[in-house]
Amino acid sequence: MSGGLGKVYLVGAGPGHEKLITVRGLELIREADCIVYDRLAGPALLDEAGEHAERIYCGKSPHGHAMKQEEINALLVRKAREGKRVVRLKGGDPFIFGRGGEEAAYCRKHGVPIEVVPGVTAAAAAAAWAGIPLTDRTAGAASVALITGHRQCGEPAVDPDRLKSQATADTLVIYMGMKNLALICDLLMEGGRQADTPTAIIENCTMPGQRTLVTTLGHAAEDAALGGFKAPSLVVIGRVVDLLEQIHWSGATVLYSRDVRADEPVYRIG
Repeated sequence: MSGGLGKVYLVGAGPGHEKLITVRGLELIREADCIVYDRLAGPALLDEAGEHAERIYCGKSPHGHAMKQEEINALLVRKAREGKRVVRLKGGDPFIFGRGGEEAAYCRKHGVPIEVVPGVTAAAAAAAWAGIPLTDRTAGAASVALITGHRQCGEPAVDPDRLKSQATADTLVIYMGMKNLALICDLLMEGGRQADTPTAIIENCTMPGQRTLVTTLGHAAEDAALGGFKAPSLVVIGRVVDLLEQIHWSGATVLYSRDVRADEPVYRIG
C-alpha cells in the first residue's frame, strides 16, 4: 500500500505457539508494510513477513517498557499516514488485557481506519493446553471471570473490593498476577473462596517450556515460589483444575504441590 492513507490492523497473535494464530492474522502479517509487535507475540510469526516489512518492537515486561503506550498510539497513526499497512501484532487477543481498545480508539479519533482480528486469548489456550476446561458440567463450572492482577501505574496493585466481588465466579483466571499472587489469593479467600480450592499456575502457555503447577489457593503463592514459577504465567482457580489428571494431553510438564514441597521435586511429563 503506498500513497494516501494506510490502515491499522490490530491482530491477535494467539497465546505463543505460532500455529495458533488465525488464518486472517497470518494473511495480514504476510501483506504488512510495518509490523509493530509485542513481547508475547510468537517470534516465528515475524518470519512470515515480507523482506520489505518494517519491524518495530514495542514490548512491555515486568522490568520495563520498550515504548510508552502513548508512543505506541502515535506510532500507529504516523505509520498509517505514511500510507502503510500497519499490523499491530499483540499476544493473545487484542481486546483482552492487551490495550487494544485504547489503540483502536486512538486510531479512530485521528481518522485512521482499523480492522480488529481476534486471537486466541491466553486464558483459554493455557487452560486447554494444560488439560483444564474452563467450564464443565461435571465440575459445576458454568461461569468464568477473567481478572487482571496488575493495574495501571499510580494505582494500587490490586482493587480489593472488586477482586472479592469476582470471587463468586465458578472459575477464575488471573492474568499478570505473579507479582501480587500472595495478596490476590488472600483477598479471594477473604471474599469467600476456600483455601483448599484447586488452583493451577500455567507458565509459558503453548510453548515448548510450558509447565503447570497444581496446588491449592491457600498454598499457591508459596508453591509458585518454591517451584520457581514466573511471568508470563496464568492462574486458574476452581474445581475444573481437578480435571487435569483425566484430560492432560499436550505432553507439557506438570508439577504437583506435594512435589515442590519434597526434597527432590518430581515432574510428570505427559
